Amino acid sequence: MTKLAIVTGASRTRGLGAGICKKLGEKGVDVLFTYWGEYDREMPYGEDVDGPEALKRDIRAMGRQCEGIEVNLSDPSAVEKVFHEAITKFGRAPDILINNAAVSVNDTIESISTETLDRHYEINVRAMTLLVQAFVRHFDKKEGGRIVNITTGWSQGPMPEELSYVLTKSTSETIVFTLQSVLAKKGITINAVNPGPTDTGWMSDEVKKGLGPLFPQGRIGTPEDAANLIAFLVSEEAKWVTGQVIHSEGGFMN
Repeated sequence: MTKLAIVTGASRTRGLGAGICKKLGEKGVDVLFTYWGEYDREMPYGEDVDGPEALKRDIRAMGRQCEGIEVNLSDPSAVEKVFHEAITKFGRAPDILINNAAVSVNDTIESISTETLDRHYEINVRAMTLLVQAFVRHFDKKEGGRIVNITTGWSQGPMPEELSYVLTKSTSETIVFTLQSVLAKKGITINAVNPGPTDTGWMSDEVKKGLGPLFPQGRIGTPEDAANLIAFLVSEEAKWVTGQVIHSEGGFMN
């Protein structure tokens, strides 16, 4: 039977989530993705209003089933809504979970607040953890389960301008280390991927100019770079790979 993936945070056609969805579609995987336009509207890059429909069209054109659900993952009840959508629309529980959705709003030790910490926690810790829990609860096979968390470069170099983000995003790696053996017994692998600085539409020309020399291969990372690695990690060939945090950064010099 064709595998089904849930990919969170796939709202923009140039985004990492969309890149992952399309790569999985190319590999013959059906896709259910989540998105939340309100968050994008707050960001400098803005909302890609047509993004979700365009993503569905692209993946369906590959001959794969694809659905999107707009849902605010800061609502704890949203997690079961996502899995209910999968079972209702696809007739089965997912084989793959990609935790890509995140809140990332810059702050420092001087500006951090209860509100900013809580907002990051709701998505980067609580929603991610509850999504993993729901995936495990619904997984009904003896093998073939795959979870990949998107992490960040907090362990590669200090990120003091993104304090709430790194404090909460580090959980995406902690849960990998903590649950690897427990989930292996259930036929599920769990890994994390750090894509490094990736050109998903948020980079200004100034940012690109500053980052460019730090990539020894002569270019900035793209969503396809991370998506290629993730496609491998969810494949049958990667069934022996679990508990890993992989830094897919093209030699980025932090």
